[in-house]
Amino acid sequence: MFFDALGNFDYHAWIILPLIIFFSRICDVSLGTIRHVFISKGFKKIVPLLGFFEVLIWIIVVAQVMKNLNNWACYLAWAGGFATGTYVGLWIEEKLALGLQVIRIITNQDCGDLLNALKKENHGITVVDAQGAFGPVKMIFTIIKRKNVKEVIGLIRKHNPTAFYSIEEIKNSSQGVFTENTGSGFSVIRKMFPSRKGT
Repeated sequence: MFFDALGNFDYHAWIILPLIIFFSRICDVSLGTIRHVFISKGFKKIVPLLGFFEVLIWIIVVAQVMKNLNNWACYLAWAGGFATGTYVGLWIEEKLALGLQVIRIITNQDCGDLLNALKKENHGITVVDAQGAFGPVKMIFTIIKRKNVKEVIGLIRKHNPTAFYSIEEIKNSSQGVFTENTGSGFSVIRKMFPSRKGT
């Protein structure tokens, strides 16, 4: 099973071909993961291009598997590539850090330093007086770029460590105050495939 007609180990069938299938699956599954993220974020113009290459790679890989149905290494490579591709796609999406998120901060402590720190970093804020379970509290709302979430959490822990906060996704917004772009690699894609803001 592992040898060709001449009695030599078949490197192509048992090593090279499974590796090709493995890395091809990583590519097409990663593209699929990123494509779904782009759909959810409103980047509709780039989605068909990603879908084209995703399906093209998938068809090529399926054809190779169908030609080697008796090769169990191809099945392992297919499954392994799918699992790894899912992880790689999520890793790429995390690095791109697309979209906006809203952070809700609730505190019963003085939050003047926190508000000043958020304003200094050019994060738009809305402050609301509210009533909590144990008395009056302040609710602070800020909509930020996803890449700035860790920075804002750091400010909360520094200036108001006992505050409660929650984070939620936002698909789009019509207006807002945000920090300046830092020239990330995805800015080029934004210029090529601009998304419509607002609903």
